[in-house]
Amino acid sequence: MGAIGFIGLGVMGEPMCRNLALKSGATVLGFDRADAPLQRLAAVGVVRATSLAELAREAELIFMALPSGKHVQAVCDGDDGLLRHAEARHTIVDLGTSPVQATRELAARFAAKGAAYADAPIARTRQAAEDGTSSVMVGADAATFERVRPLIAMFATDITHCGGVGAGQVVKILNNMVLMQTVVALGEALETAKRAGLDPTLLFETLAKGSADSFALRNHGMKAMLTDTYPERAFSTEYARKDIGYALDLARSVQIDLPGAELANRRLGEAIEAGYGDLYWPVLARVIAASRT
Repeated sequence: MGAIGFIGLGVMGEPMCRNLALKSGATVLGFDRADAPLQRLAAVGVVRATSLAELAREAELIFMALPSGKHVQAVCDGDDGLLRHAEARHTIVDLGTSPVQATRELAARFAAKGAAYADAPIARTRQAAEDGTSSVMVGADAATFERVRPLIAMFATDITHCGGVGAGQVVKILNNMVLMQTVVALGEALETAKRAGLDPTLLFETLAKGSADSFALRNHGMKAMLTDTYPERAFSTEYARKDIGYALDLARSVQIDLPGAELANRRLGEAIEAGYGDLYWPVLARVIAASRT
Protein backbone atom coordinates (compact mmCIF):
# COMPACT_ATOMS: atom_id res chain seq x y z
CA MET A 1 0.00 0.00 0.00
CA GLY A 2 1.30 3.45 -0.90
CA ALA A 3 1.54 6.31 1.55
CA ILE A 4 -1.67 7.98 2.79
CA GLY A 5 -2.04 11.73 3.20
CA PHE A 6 -4.36 13.28 5.78
CA ILE A 7 -5.21 17.00 5.76
CA GLY A 8 -7.11 18.48 8.72
CA LEU A 9 -6.35 17.11 12.18
CA GLY A 10 -9.13 18.71 14.20
CA VAL A 11 -11.70 17.19 16.53
CA MET A 12 -12.70 14.47 14.05
CA GLY A 13 -9.67 14.39 11.78
CA GLU A 14 -7.10 13.61 14.46
CA PRO A 15 -8.73 10.39 15.71
CA MET A 16 -9.47 9.20 12.17
CA CYS A 17 -5.87 9.80 11.18
CA ARG A 18 -4.74 7.95 14.30
CA ASN A 19 -6.88 4.94 13.38
CA LEU A 20 -5.39 4.90 9.88
CA ALA A 21 -1.86 5.03 11.26
CA LEU A 22 -2.53 2.22 13.74
CA LYS A 23 -4.43 -0.11 11.40
CA SER A 24 -3.36 0.44 7.80
CA GLY A 25 0.27 -0.62 7.92
CA ALA A 26 0.99 2.26 5.53
CA THR A 27 3.02 5.40 6.02
CA VAL A 28 0.59 8.20 6.98
CA LEU A 29 1.53 11.84 6.39
CA GLY A 30 -0.40 14.51 8.31
CA PHE A 31 -0.86 18.17 7.45
CA ASP A 32 -2.43 20.83 9.65
CA ARG A 33 -1.76 24.45 10.58
CA ALA A 34 -1.86 23.50 14.28
CA ASP A 35 1.22 21.89 15.79
CA ALA A 36 -0.34 20.08 18.77
CA PRO A 37 -2.21 17.31 16.89
CA LEU A 38 0.88 16.59 14.77
CA GLN A 39 2.92 16.19 17.95
CA ARG A 40 0.34 13.80 19.41
CA LEU A 41 0.07 11.79 16.19
CA ALA A 42 3.85 11.43 15.93
CA ALA A 43 3.55 8.94 18.80
CA VAL A 44 1.69 6.53 16.46
CA GLY A 45 4.01 7.09 13.53
CA VAL A 46 2.27 9.86 11.59
CA VAL A 47 4.85 11.82 9.60
CA ARG A 48 4.51 15.60 9.46
CA ALA A 49 4.15 16.98 5.92
CA THR A 50 5.57 20.48 5.74
CA SER A 51 3.53 21.45 2.67
CA LEU A 52 0.69 20.26 0.45
CA ALA A 53 3.25 19.80 -2.30
CA GLU A 54 5.24 17.37 -0.14
CA LEU A 55 2.09 15.52 0.86
CA ALA A 56 0.94 15.17 -2.76
CA ARG A 57 4.40 14.04 -3.83
CA GLU A 58 4.57 11.28 -1.21
CA ALA A 59 0.94 10.11 -0.97
CA GLU A 60 -1.35 8.69 -3.62
CA LEU A 61 -4.54 8.61 -1.55
CA ILE A 62 -5.30 11.85 0.29
CA PHE A 63 -8.04 12.38 2.87
CA MET A 64 -9.34 15.82 3.81
CA ALA A 65 -11.20 16.35 7.11
CA LEU A 66 -11.90 20.07 6.97
CA PRO A 67 -14.55 22.29 8.60
CA SER A 68 -16.41 23.46 5.48
CA GLY A 69 -16.56 23.56 1.72
CA LYS A 70 -14.68 26.86 1.79
CA HIS A 71 -11.74 25.16 3.53
CA VAL A 72 -11.81 22.32 1.00
CA GLN A 73 -11.79 24.84 -1.83
CA ALA A 74 -8.82 26.66 -0.27
CA VAL A 75 -6.80 23.45 0.17
CA CYS A 76 -7.52 22.34 -3.40
CA ASP A 77 -7.40 25.70 -5.19
CA GLY A 78 -4.63 27.63 -3.43
CA ASP A 79 -1.28 28.55 -4.93
CA ASP A 80 0.19 25.37 -3.41
CA GLY A 81 -3.15 23.50 -3.51
CA LEU A 82 -3.85 19.89 -4.39
CA LEU A 83 -5.11 20.74 -7.88
CA ARG A 84 -1.73 22.21 -8.71
CA HIS A 85 -0.03 18.91 -7.80
CA ALA A 86 -2.72 16.40 -8.81
CA GLU A 87 -1.73 13.52 -11.08
CA ALA A 88 -3.45 10.43 -12.45
CA ARG A 89 -2.08 8.37 -9.53
CA HIS A 90 -4.01 10.43 -6.96
CA THR A 91 -7.33 9.76 -5.25
CA ILE A 92 -8.72 12.64 -3.18
CA VAL A 93 -11.39 12.01 -0.52
CA ASP A 94 -13.39 14.74 1.23
CA LEU A 95 -14.52 13.49 4.66
CA GLY A 96 -16.25 16.75 5.58
CA THR A 97 -19.63 18.21 4.69
CA SER A 98 -19.44 20.36 1.56
CA PRO A 99 -21.98 21.84 -0.89
CA VAL A 100 -23.17 19.35 -3.49
CA GLN A 101 -22.57 21.46 -6.59
CA ALA A 102 -19.15 22.61 -5.43
CA THR A 103 -18.21 18.97 -4.78
CA ARG A 104 -19.17 17.94 -8.30
CA GLU A 105 -17.34 20.86 -9.86
CA LEU A 106 -14.19 20.10 -7.87
CA ALA A 107 -14.35 16.42 -8.84
CA ALA A 108 -14.55 17.42 -12.51
CA ARG A 109 -11.45 19.59 -12.16
CA PHE A 110 -9.49 16.72 -10.59
CA ALA A 111 -10.78 14.37 -13.30
CA ALA A 112 -9.38 16.73 -15.93
CA LYS A 113 -5.95 16.01 -14.44
CA GLY A 114 -6.63 12.26 -14.36
CA ALA A 115 -7.16 12.12 -10.58
CA ALA A 116 -10.11 10.44 -8.86
CA TYR A 117 -12.32 12.19 -6.31
CA ALA A 118 -14.80 10.95 -3.72
CA ASP A 119 -17.03 12.70 -1.20
CA ALA A 120 -17.24 10.61 1.94
CA PRO A 121 -18.71 12.74 4.75
CA ILE A 122 -18.63 11.19 8.20
CA ALA A 123 -21.48 10.98 10.70
CA ARG A 124 -21.78 10.20 14.41
CA THR A 125 -19.90 11.62 17.34
CA ARG A 126 -16.34 12.50 18.27
CA GLN A 127 -16.26 9.35 20.41
CA ALA A 128 -17.23 7.30 17.36
CA ALA A 129 -14.29 8.83 15.50
CA GLU A 130 -12.03 7.83 18.40
CA ASP A 131 -13.45 4.31 18.47
CA GLY A 132 -13.40 3.84 14.69
CA THR A 133 -17.18 3.38 14.57
CA SER A 134 -18.26 6.32 12.40
CA SER A 135 -20.80 6.11 9.59
CA VAL A 136 -19.57 7.25 6.19
CA MET A 137 -21.68 8.11 3.13
CA VAL A 138 -19.68 7.85 -0.08
CA GLY A 139 -20.26 9.51 -3.43
CA ALA A 140 -17.93 8.08 -6.08
CA ASP A 141 -17.79 5.85 -9.13
CA ALA A 142 -17.66 2.12 -8.38
CA ALA A 143 -13.91 1.74 -8.93
CA THR A 144 -13.03 4.66 -6.66
CA PHE A 145 -15.40 3.41 -3.98
CA GLU A 146 -13.75 -0.02 -3.96
CA ARG A 147 -10.33 1.65 -3.75
CA VAL A 148 -11.16 3.78 -0.72
CA ARG A 149 -13.52 1.45 1.16
CA PRO A 150 -10.81 -0.68 2.88
CA LEU A 151 -9.17 2.43 4.29
CA ILE A 152 -12.43 4.06 5.36
CA ALA A 153 -13.19 0.80 7.19
CA MET A 154 -10.31 1.58 9.52
CA PHE A 155 -12.26 4.45 11.08
CA ALA A 156 -15.87 3.52 10.24
CA THR A 157 -18.14 0.54 10.77
CA ASP A 158 -20.96 1.63 8.44
CA ILE A 159 -19.94 2.56 4.90
CA THR A 160 -22.67 3.30 2.36
CA HIS A 161 -22.07 3.82 -1.35
CA CYS A 162 -24.76 6.42 -2.07
CA GLY A 163 -24.08 6.88 -5.79
CA GLY A 164 -21.83 9.04 -7.94
CA VAL A 165 -19.84 12.07 -6.83
CA GLY A 166 -22.00 14.40 -4.73
CA ALA A 167 -24.41 11.68 -3.58
CA GLY A 168 -22.60 11.24 -0.26
CA GLN A 169 -22.97 14.96 0.40
CA VAL A 170 -26.69 14.87 -0.42
CA VAL A 171 -27.27 12.10 2.14
CA LYS A 172 -25.08 13.72 4.82
CA ILE A 173 -26.66 17.14 4.36
CA LEU A 174 -30.15 15.65 4.69
CA ASN A 175 -29.01 13.58 7.70
CA ASN A 176 -27.91 16.79 9.42
CA MET A 177 -31.08 18.60 8.40
CA VAL A 178 -33.27 15.92 10.01
CA LEU A 179 -31.05 15.86 13.10
CA MET A 180 -31.22 19.63 13.55
CA GLN A 181 -34.97 19.76 13.16
CA THR A 182 -35.27 16.95 15.73
CA VAL A 183 -33.10 18.87 18.21
CA VAL A 184 -35.29 21.95 17.76
CA ALA A 185 -38.31 19.77 18.62
CA LEU A 186 -36.49 18.42 21.67
CA GLY A 187 -35.70 21.95 22.81
CA GLU A 188 -39.34 22.92 22.45
CA ALA A 189 -40.50 19.83 24.38
CA LEU A 190 -37.92 20.39 27.11
CA GLU A 191 -38.89 23.99 27.82
CA THR A 192 -42.63 23.30 27.56
CA ALA A 193 -42.28 20.48 30.10
CA LYS A 194 -40.35 22.71 32.51
CA ARG A 195 -42.95 25.47 32.33
CA ALA A 196 -45.73 22.91 32.83
CA GLY A 197 -44.07 21.77 36.05
CA LEU A 198 -42.81 18.42 34.76
CA ASP A 199 -39.42 16.92 35.56
CA PRO A 200 -37.51 17.21 32.24
CA THR A 201 -35.42 14.12 32.99
CA LEU A 202 -38.60 12.11 33.41
CA LEU A 203 -39.87 13.51 30.12
CA PHE A 204 -36.81 12.54 28.10
CA GLU A 205 -36.46 9.13 29.74
CA THR A 206 -40.11 8.41 28.96
CA LEU A 207 -39.81 9.63 25.39
CA ALA A 208 -36.90 7.22 24.98
CA LYS A 209 -39.26 4.34 25.77
CA GLY A 210 -41.73 5.28 23.05
CA SER A 211 -42.04 6.31 19.44
CA ALA A 212 -40.21 9.62 20.04
CA ASP A 213 -36.97 7.77 20.81
CA SER A 214 -34.01 8.77 18.63
CA PHE A 215 -30.25 9.16 18.47
CA ALA A 216 -30.80 12.89 18.91
CA LEU A 217 -32.78 12.34 22.11
CA ARG A 218 -30.23 9.99 23.68
CA ASN A 219 -27.16 11.98 22.71
CA HIS A 220 -28.01 15.63 22.13
CA GLY A 221 -31.03 15.67 24.45
CA MET A 222 -29.95 13.62 27.45
CA LYS A 223 -26.22 14.34 27.41
CA ALA A 224 -26.25 18.04 26.52
CA MET A 225 -29.67 19.66 26.79
CA LEU A 226 -30.77 18.09 30.09
CA THR A 227 -27.49 19.00 31.75
CA ASP A 228 -27.14 22.37 29.97
CA THR A 229 -23.63 21.31 28.95
CA TYR A 230 -22.37 22.71 25.64
CA PRO A 231 -18.58 22.55 25.40
CA GLU A 232 -16.33 24.24 22.92
CA ARG A 233 -14.27 22.02 20.57
CA ALA A 234 -17.38 20.04 19.79
CA PHE A 235 -19.55 20.53 16.69
CA SER A 236 -20.28 24.22 17.08
CA THR A 237 -23.39 26.28 16.38
CA GLU A 238 -21.49 28.04 13.59
CA TYR A 239 -20.75 24.70 11.92
CA ALA A 240 -24.32 23.49 12.38
CA ARG A 241 -25.70 26.60 10.74
CA LYS A 242 -23.29 26.12 7.87
CA ASP A 243 -24.71 22.63 7.31
CA ILE A 244 -28.36 23.69 7.48
CA GLY A 245 -27.43 26.39 4.97
CA TYR A 246 -26.15 23.66 2.64
CA ALA A 247 -29.52 21.88 3.04
CA LEU A 248 -31.43 25.04 2.14
CA ASP A 249 -29.17 25.63 -0.87
CA LEU A 250 -29.81 22.06 -2.00
CA ALA A 251 -33.56 22.54 -1.55
CA ARG A 252 -33.52 25.69 -3.67
CA SER A 253 -31.60 23.86 -6.40
CA VAL A 254 -34.41 21.27 -6.65
CA GLN A 255 -37.18 23.82 -6.09
CA ILE A 256 -38.65 22.68 -2.79
CA ASP A 257 -39.70 24.74 0.23
CA LEU A 258 -38.45 23.44 3.61
CA PRO A 259 -40.09 25.41 6.45
CA GLY A 260 -38.81 22.97 9.08
CA ALA A 261 -35.23 23.53 7.95
CA GLU A 262 -35.87 27.29 7.85
CA LEU A 263 -36.93 27.15 11.50
CA ALA A 264 -33.78 25.25 12.49
CA ASN A 265 -31.71 27.79 10.57
CA ARG A 266 -33.43 30.65 12.42
CA ARG A 267 -32.91 29.06 15.85
CA LEU A 268 -29.24 28.44 15.12
CA GLY A 269 -28.91 32.04 13.95
CA GLU A 270 -30.51 33.26 17.17
CA ALA A 271 -28.06 31.15 19.17
CA ILE A 272 -25.14 32.71 17.33
CA GLU A 273 -26.53 36.19 17.93
CA ALA A 274 -26.81 35.33 21.64
CA GLY A 275 -23.07 34.61 21.74
CA TYR A 276 -23.20 30.80 21.52
CA GLY A 277 -21.56 30.42 18.13
CA ASP A 278 -18.52 28.49 19.41
CA LEU A 279 -20.51 26.20 21.72
CA TYR A 280 -21.87 22.72 20.96
CA TRP A 281 -24.87 23.43 18.78
CA PRO A 282 -27.73 21.92 20.89
CA VAL A 283 -27.20 25.14 22.87
CA LEU A 284 -30.06 26.43 20.71
CA ALA A 285 -32.17 25.05 23.59
CA ARG A 286 -31.13 28.15 25.55
CA VAL A 287 -32.68 30.36 22.88
CA ILE A 288 -35.91 28.39 23.07
CA ALA A 289 -35.82 28.59 26.89
CA ALA A 290 -35.56 32.37 26.71
CA SER A 291 -38.51 32.77 24.32
CA ARG A 292 -41.84 34.22 25.40
CA THR A 293 -45.12 34.72 23.56
